[in-house]
Formats: sequence, structure tokens, C-alpha cells
Amino acid sequence: MTATLRLASASPRRRDLLASIGVSVEVHPVDIDETPWPEEAPRNYVQRLARDKTLAGAVGSRLPTLGSDTAVVLNGEIFGKPRDQAHAAEMLEALAGNTHQVLTAIAVSGPAGLLECCVTSRVTLRHISAAEIDAYWATGEPADKAGGYAIQGLAAVFVAEMQGSHSAVVGLPLFETAALLSRQGVPLWSGAGVAVP
Repeated sequence: MTATLRLASASPRRRDLLASIGVSVEVHPVDIDETPWPEEAPRNYVQRLARDKTLAGAVGSRLPTLGSDTAVVLNGEIFGKPRDQAHAAEMLEALAGNTHQVLTAIAVSGPAGLLECCVTSRVTLRHISAAEIDAYWATGEPADKAGGYAIQGLAAVFVAEMQGSHSAVVGLPLFETAALLSRQGVPLWSGAGVAVP
């Protein structure tokens, strides 16, 4: 199937989410500095990264290009991907028993220019014991996940409540993404043998 969108990300989760709405992608990962700027608000941070990824990914392509970024935020602090086991444990200990925000920004370049949006979801994790945190790390799942957990994976058992977009917490808010793709002329459901313009 011919790609209708360039995805400026190596994330298999984002690729799978786009495939679930029938969008065939050309994967084109980009390497940008993801260090937060001093005093940068979390929302501005994820929006900047999504925009920068999109613009970098669009170079040399005639396809519309999508970039996205997700951050876990607790009390204004951005929780990125864990550096190591100790860092993952520190983040999960802080998140356990609390409600945090998950911010996911997307940007799509194409004929309509650069379109952007940011979605905020709220996730409450139950208390997690030290033994559970160690066992979870041993699965390998948290190593490359913002906040050190994957809501769509084994960590689903830690989630007491969620408000907002489940797909955004996974990595891409499908409702908002579909709207932006439609504005850029990217058809949906084309993988199902039909296409919604």
C-alpha cells in the first residue's frame, strides 16, 4: 500500500495507531534535542518538540508529515524516559497514588500549512510496591516510556482511573489526529479498501 503520510517518529505505537485508522505511513525518524528549555512550561515543551519533529521530518518529502511528542507531568515537572532502573523507580514511586497529566502534542505539515494541537489527559495510578516496580522494570517495558510506564501494556494494572484520550496517553490522540489529517487531505480508512476524504 502506498504511503499517504510521513511519520517523523520511530515509535511503533504511533505507527500502529495510525494503521488502526487506515493511514499508511512512511516512517522517517528524526533526531532532535529533547532537552526542556529553562522555565519552559510542559505544554510549550511538547508543542515545540512536535513542531520541530514535523519540520525536520518534512524535509525532502512531498507527503504531509506528522510529528508528535508525549510528556508525563506531575506538579509541573516533566517526567521523560527513564535513564536507568533507579530513575524509573523514582518516577513510578512519585506517580503512584497520585493523579498526573499526560500531554500529547501533534503537528502536521502539508498543503494547509502547519497544523497543531495538544491534548491533556489525566491518569491516576494506584499504590505500587517496590517489589512491583522492580518486577515491572525486569519486563523491559518501561525503559523507553515517558514516566516509566506504558498504559497499553503491562502497567495497565496500575491504572486506577483515566480521564481524557486513551490513545493520546499511548502516543497519538486519534480524534484530533484524524481531524488534522483530513484538513491536510490525508484519507482515512484507505487500508480497509475505502477512503474517507
